[in-house]
Amino acid sequence: LLLRWRRRRALWRKVAEAQERQERSLVRMEAAVQRFREQHPSVNVASIVSLPLPELSKKLRDGSLPPDHVFYAYVGKALQIATETNCITEYLQESETQVRKAKLMEKQGLLYGVPVSIKDSIDCQGHDSTLGFIKNLNKPAAEDSVVVQVLKKQGAIPFVKTNVPQSLISYDCKNLLFGQTRNPLLYTRTPGGSSGGEGALVGGGGSILGIGTDVGGSLRFPAAFCGICAIKPTGKRLSKRGIMSGVVGQKAVAAGVGPLAKDVESLALCLRALLSEDMFSLDSTVPPLPFNEEVYSSTNPLRIGYYETDFFTMPSPAMRRAVRETKQLLEEAGHTLVPFELTNVDHVIFNYCVRGMFADGGSSFVKKFKGEMEKGGTGMFFWLAKAPHWLKTLLSWISQPFVRSISFLSQQLWDSTSTPLTTSTFPPQDFCHQFIAQWKKLNLDVMLCPMLGPALGIGYPAKLSVAVSYTMLYNALDFPAGVVPVTLVTDEDEEQLKGYKGYYQDWWDRTLAKAFRGSVGMPVAVQCVALPWQEELCLRFMKEVETL
Repeated sequence: LLLRWRRRRALWRKVAEAQERQERSLVRMEAAVQRFREQHPSVNVASIVSLPLPELSKKLRDGSLPPDHVFYAYVGKALQIATETNCITEYLQESETQVRKAKLMEKQGLLYGVPVSIKDSIDCQGHDSTLGFIKNLNKPAAEDSVVVQVLKKQGAIPFVKTNVPQSLISYDCKNLLFGQTRNPLLYTRTPGGSSGGEGALVGGGGSILGIGTDVGGSLRFPAAFCGICAIKPTGKRLSKRGIMSGVVGQKAVAAGVGPLAKDVESLALCLRALLSEDMFSLDSTVPPLPFNEEVYSSTNPLRIGYYETDFFTMPSPAMRRAVRETKQLLEEAGHTLVPFELTNVDHVIFNYCVRGMFADGGSSFVKKFKGEMEKGGTGMFFWLAKAPHWLKTLLSWISQPFVRSISFLSQQLWDSTSTPLTTSTFPPQDFCHQFIAQWKKLNLDVMLCPMLGPALGIGYPAKLSVAVSYTMLYNALDFPAGVVPVTLVTDEDEEQLKGYKGYYQDWWDRTLAKAFRGSVGMPVAVQCVALPWQEELCLRFMKEVETL
């Protein structure tokens, strides 16, 4: 007991040190902003942070805006949003040196002088990538990830790292080291996750461009919950070298790296910059596919598939309305909308996604938490993964009539260890080919889909882990998918929510209904999806939705 007490004391000291470092970062940001304001009292900060990225980038490159004016304007705004939402974990102080050098250099690169925020799990030289784990503290990255290297070569200035949920396997944003990040639009709501710090910072206006990752909706949840845009590209379109993974080694659910921003044009500018020779030479595993300007700028009418529900997670009234209204606007604009029949989503989520990601029954995932004092926002899943086989089987049988998520998760975590995964028991490629065949049979260009929303209350994602069905489907398929906010929750949506029963009418459905309540005025998004490697078409569709 004494040894255990001493060990826990040592862990708490490390947590306290991490929190002190976070506090020092904010103090440094405040001091930097104060110095700049004293030296340049006439700079109109509000006008700078109100500029959209394409316009800001143009002004930086033509010299009408100095990079230090832009940089310190955003450091000041980021500090404000961090104070309100607790989204920043570390200030990259070397960014001040980059700004000074940028003033003396030739104005090169599509992102010259643009301050960029970086998710905690993406390596920045000399800084920790913690994933919210105590064991990852004081282990600074030896070099920048490829994505950060390319951003710098394109003139961008990474200036802060942002918060994540412990382990990344959650769509909330809380860990023991840095605490809970709040939604900038409503502090009682989660900003989403796992790129939750990015969602809060960009959504609050403290960063004009953020870089995150997505393995089940981790870019799309924060964007949708915070009222901004994001795109998850095809898994291998951008380099993942130097990026920490939540579940190391799994290939069943494709992770993607992508940008978050206020508008679609900003996402397109970021991908133009990243899809460059710099990326292809630094990581030869990335296919040398530069940004296709012709596809993105096309104005040809689109043939668009759509569905309002996946028949697993019942959409909230606002989600359903968002799809219907967007469909109507697209039809009025001359596009063709075709119903798409989605089936067996529960089978895909549990048999392919959960079983594929945790093929060892979750044992390697559980080992990540060894020596940690908190088990993150994975909630029920972590407990089930740790449970003995006999208990998983018993729970699967007992809970089936009451809580489908516990029943299905128990079954899959048991099956993963009792039955070896082979091509016959685990055929995700077969499912992908069937999905594409249905897509091609309807001659579709893109797909319009629901996106979970509005933002859930803080703490609810841990209870509702399988509500990722709308997003994780496109990680399993490895299709590019983006989100665009299209509407706000109305009083009528809130009234209709009183009749929300769900498809299974179990504890899980009742909990989801509670999580949606009290959201009048919160943003609701739709998902825009294209076939693999067609990010430019996906962005073109997102732009169309945003414009309409």
